[in-house]
Amino acid sequence: MKWNRHVAVWLGCAALLGGVVAGCGDDDDGGGGGGSAGTEETGATEGAKVIDVKAMDGAKGEVTYCTGKDTPGDKTALVKKFNAESTGVTVKMLEFSTSADEQRASFVQRQEAKSGECDVFYSDVIWTAEFASQKWLYDLTPYVKSRESDLIPATLESVNYDGKFWGMPQQTDAAFLYYRTDQVDKPPATWQEAYQIASDNDGIVYQGAPYEGLTCDFLELAFAAGGQVLSEDGKKAMIDSPENVKALQFMVDGVKNGTAARGVTTYMEEEARRYWESGKATFMRNWPYTYELGQKKGTKVAGKQGVMPLPEFEGAGKASILGGHNFVISVFTDNPGAALKWTDYMTQEAQQTTAFRDYAQASTLASVYDDAAIQKKYPFAADLKQAISQARARPVSPVYPQISQAIYKNVNEALAGRVSPEDALKTAQSEMQSALETF
Repeated sequence: MKWNRHVAVWLGCAALLGGVVAGCGDDDDGGGGGGSAGTEETGATEGAKVIDVKAMDGAKGEVTYCTGKDTPGDKTALVKKFNAESTGVTVKMLEFSTSADEQRASFVQRQEAKSGECDVFYSDVIWTAEFASQKWLYDLTPYVKSRESDLIPATLESVNYDGKFWGMPQQTDAAFLYYRTDQVDKPPATWQEAYQIASDNDGIVYQGAPYEGLTCDFLELAFAAGGQVLSEDGKKAMIDSPENVKALQFMVDGVKNGTAARGVTTYMEEEARRYWESGKATFMRNWPYTYELGQKKGTKVAGKQGVMPLPEFEGAGKASILGGHNFVISVFTDNPGAALKWTDYMTQEAQQTTAFRDYAQASTLASVYDDAAIQKKYPFAADLKQAISQARARPVSPVYPQISQAIYKNVNEALAGRVSPEDALKTAQSEMQSALETF
């Protein structure tokens, strides 16, 4: 399948790597899950404020919407549109840095000061558990439950902590497996088949450096193989398992036998993209934003790029890692009704369609992918919907940064040949458990 030349550059997880993502896939796909403190109620957020859905009826006043730099332009356009509709609520947009870490720090600073400056925050999916555990967010369960059937189910895991929903999924993303249409006759059904085809041709490139991107890449294989990271209550590390060892051994073997790019243990998104564009690989795991860049004149893959959702791990299931952002409402807002009214507006089909169609911001609503105008402009829409639907959650945990570091640091050690897969995951298990015992 090929995409048309008008596809906008996608601001996927590659642009969000200070943050993370969560999701859960379809049960029919098999595979494992992240494990989190999400689905099981533990009492960690007892006493948190619960939103009153009726409060948005007739709400009036001003709302400040805090977000990262609006590079795509969708937020600016939709704020302007909302304000022009004279609903009684006026939205003012406050832009933070393009850096996810700095966006988080800006919000945390305000919440620690109990400031109501940010009524609504455009929150990276990784921050849910941290913010909710501090009781900085309204419990939006009553509202989210009323909209649950509209959403792609996987996106709900990114707002689920302690058995409650702390935000409304607003924008999402998932990785693809790119392949050379001049070298691959038929998209592979399994990762094992992909690696075999890659071995017979020019190999595979992905993100293998010790950073958040490697956490994504490893978990896509580990979850597909049936592995987990945490127990269902989020209190016990489960990274040291036969399924996870099998996934890591598969990756290590690909490096050892030369199927993976020679420098893959040092590559992030952009290094992988440039390697792919130079025509040196048969396959590439990367985010949708890289497609349009690869189609530019002068690349060795222009007109030769096929894309597909990530394949099955042989004998197990499929999994993706979900990217994106949620709308969360600060408990320090003076106008929760108006804040919910703005949240509701931005997550309705009309606005979600505009953001997808005109600004390439993938929707959390299932219906948007079936829109004729969307499918005409973005022929990949059905594949992206499938990729999002099969997503698995990175752990929704207040100590996620330590968990992720334990994954990417030790997985990279194994890929680089400095430790065995078994020893790498034993170390990761110990480091994770120590972190979990701090909360």
